[in-house]
Amino acid sequence: MRRAGGTMANDLFNSFMNGPDEKGRFGDFGGRFVSETLMPLILDLEAEYEKAKTDDSFWAEMNDLWTHYVGRPSPLYFAEGLTEHLGGAKVYMKRDELNHTGAHKINNVLGQILLARRMGKTRIIAETGAGQHGVATATVCAKFGLKCIVYMGAHDVQRQAPNVFRMRLLGAEVVAVESGRGTLKDAMNDALRDWVTNVADTFYCIGTAAGPHPYPAMVRDFQSIIGKETKEQMQKAEGRLPDTIIAAIGGGSNAIGLFYPFLDDDSVNIIGVEAGGKGVNDDMEHCASLTGGRPGVLHGNRTFLLQDDDGQILDGYSISAGLDYPGIGPEHSWLHEIGRAEYVAITDKEALDAFQLCCSTEGIIPALEPCHALAHVAKIAPKLPKDHIICMNMCGRGDKDIFTVAKYLGFDMSDTEGRDAD
Repeated sequence: MRRAGGTMANDLFNSFMNGPDEKGRFGDFGGRFVSETLMPLILDLEAEYEKAKTDDSFWAEMNDLWTHYVGRPSPLYFAEGLTEHLGGAKVYMKRDELNHTGAHKINNVLGQILLARRMGKTRIIAETGAGQHGVATATVCAKFGLKCIVYMGAHDVQRQAPNVFRMRLLGAEVVAVESGRGTLKDAMNDALRDWVTNVADTFYCIGTAAGPHPYPAMVRDFQSIIGKETKEQMQKAEGRLPDTIIAAIGGGSNAIGLFYPFLDDDSVNIIGVEAGGKGVNDDMEHCASLTGGRPGVLHGNRTFLLQDDDGQILDGYSISAGLDYPGIGPEHSWLHEIGRAEYVAITDKEALDAFQLCCSTEGIIPALEPCHALAHVAKIAPKLPKDHIICMNMCGRGDKDIFTVAKYLGFDMSDTEGRDAD
């Protein structure tokens, strides 16, 4: 990987040893599979990011916004109640749900929109599933006075109503996508169609570590602030690195952000947690691409996907709107293939149990996405010694999921008396 120059750039990238080759591939994964219309835009973006990586003024602006606008560094929190309840390993949470807008998404959005401004783009488009990337994009567009259009599956618009309202309050136009199952995959399809049609003034702000090169590496680099902070904070808290790090995975941006600075630390066990839905079975009532998929091409890159025998992309399922993408970032596919990271699946029920456990033991209402990671923590921590340190990424807060959780737990939100639904 090319090393970045300049003090601030070096500070962010000096511990990174792994990256895509010059064609944007991670082993057999990644690449750039796009139409001729998009290729000039992709190449312009790649050139602008290569310049920004070695530009101290770019990182100075990023660091200022991360500190004074986002609220970084996010805390590393010892989950004492959860640790005591599980009775095994010591559990820490990286509290990225405390960021402005309530999730990790804004880390990456800031970087991409600063690039868009450098490129003279005035119209920003984005896709979103759980709505957190859409909210982050709408937020930063409002700050900088940019037009914002967010594509969101019609099904997700219904189940993530609080975030839809937030986006509209922030001035974004939310486009409900009716095609397919009306989820994240379909929203990304329509965003790409928009980009092809409006090439002159439009910048596509992708929210996950997927898509054509340079997006997977660029998103990862912006999100790697999570893992960099975690390493420094863990050294201060424990005097050493964690033994295990765990994060939930849809497309995989929060996970690769935590994982990347630790890839060369052989003592650290890395675990990614996919959405097991109703169970990883032949009915595809899940969205576990690595657990139940195989390699193919989607949205401009080669990676593991849920697909049928003819290579047609299948619609995955998860209770979590942010985890139901039928693919995964190509770097995760590579880490899976070389065995550097382990990938497991957690069911809806296990995630809901973890949601309630976190509320009752820590007084933290988490998003359903990190509940998948937390559920796996609850599985393995009791079997590990008390001096084993686990750090999981609490990548989002749970206010957006309250209606979904209430429905599954049988609580009638319309009943002011607070009674359970029949």
